[in-house]
Amino acid sequence: MGKLMSLHALGLATLALLAGAMISVQAPVNALAAAKLGHPLGAATLSFVVGTLCLLVVTLVVAREQVAWSGVASLPPLLYLGGVLGAIFVTISLVLTPVLGIGAVIALAIAGQVIASLALDHYGLLGLAVRELTLGRATGAVLAVLGALMVRFL
Repeated sequence: MGKLMSLHALGLATLALLAGAMISVQAPVNALAAAKLGHPLGAATLSFVVGTLCLLVVTLVVAREQVAWSGVASLPPLLYLGGVLGAIFVTISLVLTPVLGIGAVIALAIAGQVIASLALDHYGLLGLAVRELTLGRATGAVLAVLGALMVRFL
């Protein structure tokens, strides 16, 4: 059973790495679209329209009966924030990629994610379990920032 769990964990880690690789490809693709369309917002809109259509098809095929669409109107406004944050992230990264390079954009974004996630964990925000900030975790965040700066400037 332990070996099966470790293979499962390895599979999940591989998926996470693949997702990260896709984000690194997404930003320059969107930047190229922005250049062709004449404005970053056009490229961001294209990205989200295509993504929305893909998700709609997959949802209808895989989870058609499980999604409680009738509850959408009663969701608290905070739960719409994910889409807003995604749109902002995609737009910022496609604007910055041609200027800073994709390595720097992704490294800085990851450093920002680490810092924000430690704050969310420490205070147990958004329904997360409290995971206090330790010296080791803070050091990891500092190293993430230093690594991002090294990718950008060295």
